[in-house]
Amino acid sequence: MVGLCVNVDHVATIRQARRVQEPDPAQAVMLAELAGASGITVHLREDRRHIQDRDVELLRRLVKTKLNLEMAATQEMIQIALAVKPEMATLVPERREELTTEGGLDVHGHVDEIGMAVRSLREGGIAVSLFIDPEQDQLSAAARAGADFVELHTGTYAEARDRKTQQAELARLIQSATVGRELGLLINAGHGLDYRNVGPIAAIPEVEELSIGHSIIARAVLVGLERAVREMLAAMNTDRAR
Repeated sequence: MVGLCVNVDHVATIRQARRVQEPDPAQAVMLAELAGASGITVHLREDRRHIQDRDVELLRRLVKTKLNLEMAATQEMIQIALAVKPEMATLVPERREELTTEGGLDVHGHVDEIGMAVRSLREGGIAVSLFIDPEQDQLSAAARAGADFVELHTGTYAEARDRKTQQAELARLIQSATVGRELGLLINAGHGLDYRNVGPIAAIPEVEELSIGHSIIARAVLVGLERAVREMLAAMNTDRAR
């Protein structure tokens, strides 16, 4: 069964809006794991807009499933990851002015640089995933860079305004998942997924795990985090049960 890695960044977003102590991502992690999450994702950004260094250090001690640290491929972040030792590091593109990650990492255009980051992390005992668009050249470059996983960017699928476009994007993701496995990569997926559109992505046979944050935290504001995670897990299994 496909796993669910819950991104708790936006718990920290609410906290940082007032620069206070709550809500605490550490408490969110315990509830998410209790509800069945297979892992926890946090993105330590250069500008520290939500997750802080102390959060990462604390979560490393608390997470009982798997800690996935999203990060830019910079020396600062590589050194932090090597010190904290998450089970996985996911390299993502990052721009200060963006609201959230926009598009996948250009591995094809920076394969040597990214390959060096991958090697440093893997030598430190950390599995590495690359967040990429579902494109053949990016998949091939990810394999050349030595990544263990790729996380296929599902944003275009999730933001599709009509069924025809959504189905075309789904077909692209399915094909990319197949190609990725043939290249020896393990496949994750995420970005923009919600309770309505997650089923077909979770049903892709090659997908190991989904990373979902905003939709779950938004739902949790209304119903509580444990219920929100359980509802997402149920939504993920809708298409697999057919």
